[in-house]
Formats: sequence, C-alpha cells, structure tokens
Amino acid sequence: MGIRRNSAKLAVALTCACLSVASGVAYATGSEPGKDVQADPGPCNAAVAAADDDKIIEACGALIDNEKATKPDRVKALTARAGAYDRKQLIDRAVADYDTVLKLDPALADAHNARGELWRRKGDRPKAIMDFGAAVKLNPDHAAAKANYKSLSLELERIGAMMAVAGKPSFDCRKARRPVEKAICANPELADLDREIGASTFRSVREAGDPRQARELQRAQDDFIARRNAEFGKPGYDLQKAMRERLRQINGVDGY
Repeated sequence: MGIRRNSAKLAVALTCACLSVASGVAYATGSEPGKDVQADPGPCNAAVAAADDDKIIEACGALIDNEKATKPDRVKALTARAGAYDRKQLIDRAVADYDTVLKLDPALADAHNARGELWRRKGDRPKAIMDFGAAVKLNPDHAAAKANYKSLSLELERIGAMMAVAGKPSFDCRKARRPVEKAICANPELADLDREIGASTFRSVREAGDPRQARELQRAQDDFIARRNAEFGKPGYDLQKAMRERLRQINGVDGY
C-alpha cells in the first residue's frame, strides 16, 4: 500500500512538472509570433502628418533601425527624415539618408533631385548636376529636376566663361602702351575691375532711354579714361580706388 501511495504521489508530481514545462513552452511559443510581426510605421506616419520634425527624426529613425521594417516603409521613413534634417539645416545627415534611399531603390527620381539640391547648396556643383541628370533620365517629365538641371547648366556655363576671362582687362594687353595699361595688365584684380567697368559701360549705353543719354554715358566713360591716363603715377593717385568708384557710378546709373 505504501509503495502504491508513493507511486501515486510521484505520478502527480511528474504530471504537475510536465504541465509546468508545457505551460512554459506554450508561453514561449505564444511570444514567438511577435518576433515575426512587421514593424509598425504608424508613429512615423503620424509624425509626418503632424509636420513635427523632431518627432519625425525620432519615430522614423526608430522605424529605420527596426530590422523588421519593410523596404517600402524604410524608404518612406528615410525620405521623411531626410526632409526633416534638411529643414533643420543638417545637410550632411540629409544627404546620408538619401544615399541610403538610393541604395535601396536607385530608380527614385525624386530622391536624386532632392539630393542634387542638397549638393548644390553645399557648393558641390558636379555632384548636383549628376543627380539632376539622373532624375531627368529616370523621369523625363520631372519638372523640378528639369528646371534644376537647366539652371545649374547655365550657371556652370557662366562660371566657365568667367574663368576664361579671369584676370583679363577689356583691352588687349599685347597692345598696351601706356604705363597705366601695363599696370592693369600686370594686376589680375585691376584687370577684372577694368573688364567690369567696360562691360557695365557697354550695358548702360545699350540700355539708355534715348541717343542723347547714351552719348552722355559714353562721354562720362571717356572722361574717366582720360583722367586715369593723365593722373596715374602722380602722388596720391590710387588707381584701384578710382576704378572701384567708377564702377559704383556706372552701376548706380544703370540700376545694377
């Protein structure tokens, strides 16, 4: 009888132990599916809808870092955070987010254009023009990218033209005979000033309201050249100062 009672107690104990283990397994199994649930983009979307940049950076950042986030959700979150960084003037961080976006999906014209605008603001025109070009290639109807590409192309052309004439005056230095002309040719800053004076004079004369005004503007320039030639080298005469003053006079006349 004692043996049977002991056996019964042992059986009960084993049963309880098995139930306990089973309960633990059931609990663990019940928590497993949670690991397979995709990350919730709700907080990030809510922050974007509220236009709260701090919340966007926080909530979308959490979604970006969540390994369960889907690729489309991660791209949207990265794009949203890049925009928030941009508005906070954190340009390098915004560029980094667009870099990641384009690694995930290189065919996003909007991302290329947005990153191009950031590169342009940073002063990196070569990278900017490449991004604008990529955006237009991906979407020929992308109005913003087309406008950006056109304006930056014109800007690069102007820079190239300015570089081509940098340090060159309005006249041919090979024909320079006067001491003042030789001094201008020998000094890039004076040469640039002379070229600007010449260009501004030409523009003001061309845009004059009537022939009489045009003649007066040209006569004023001729008088300046005559004084410059006569006074250069005399004590107290500052050629650069005189040229800067003349440029201010012209710009005041023609409105530039």
